[in-house]
Amino acid sequence: MTDDLESFNTMPEDAAARALLDCCSSPELVRAVLAGRPYADADALVAAADAALAGLDESEIDRALSGHPRIGERAGSASAREQAGVGDAERAALAEGNAAYERKFGHIYLVCASGRSGAELLELLTNRLGNDPATERQIMRTELGKINRIRLRRLVGAAE
Repeated sequence: MTDDLESFNTMPEDAAARALLDCCSSPELVRAVLAGRPYADADALVAAADAALAGLDESEIDRALSGHPRIGERAGSASAREQAGVGDAERAALAEGNAAYERKFGHIYLVCASGRSGAELLELLTNRLGNDPATERQIMRTELGKINRIRLRRLVGAAE
């Protein structure tokens, strides 16, 4: 974690790569973002990450997904903060929904959970189970971008 953008811009590449991997588990995205340093502001950093995400192939998207726990599971610090609205009452229903989602789509249910209640996350999951795989894959990419932007802004101390 860095305190500000200047710290991120000047930290050694291996430390910056580790910090970025905490935001998104895609090595290709990390390489692309590192190549753009230094960034003038948080918006430029986020724009670089968005551009990198748009260019990732499906196998690299799957790598990015590997860094995310299932919604409703107890998770590490970033995910725990993002899933703060999930209570014990929703965990069992989310576990059941996650299993159905994974059977249908072959990957975890990914949603930007920040500021959302457990009930809202469960409703979104239920609704998204009605999507076809291509539509759902695009929604998942959009949600991944939202999560990346929140985490990157937090990384450099910028307001969310």
